[in-house]
Amino acid sequence: MSNTVLCAVDINRPADEANVVKQAKKLADMDGAQLDVITVVPDFGANVVSAYFKDHDVKPAKDGATKLLNEMIEGIVGAEANKDIRHIVAIGTVYEEVLKAAKLSKTDLIVIGAHRLDFKDYLLGPNAARVVRHSDCSVYVVR
Repeated sequence: MSNTVLCAVDINRPADEANVVKQAKKLADMDGAQLDVITVVPDFGANVVSAYFKDHDVKPAKDGATKLLNEMIEGIVGAEANKDIRHIVAIGTVYEEVLKAAKLSKTDLIVIGAHRLDFKDYLLGPNAARVVRHSDCSVYVVR
């Protein structure tokens, strides 16, 4: 039985993530669990990225991501259901922030999508695989 379900989505791929959100909502509803949805904005403090962005660019990016996440989730589950969902926008590396949020909220289940593998994923490992490998709770991967 789950008390909290954390659904990780990429707001840049709303059509691809719709099935992930629907599955997470279904799993949360089955147990009467709280549904949290997280998206991660890349860390502008990273050496390569920081050369192009100033510190004051982070807040607008996070605010924009918050708005997009809310609109995306509302479009998938409807306005009424969206009111009960906690929206989380983190800044950093996707798998690290998903795992951190799961630990902080004592998540029982993480729902994450997996896209078709590219060659680079075999070398670096996709975020879904890293979340599965390092999570302290169960992970449901939606293909």
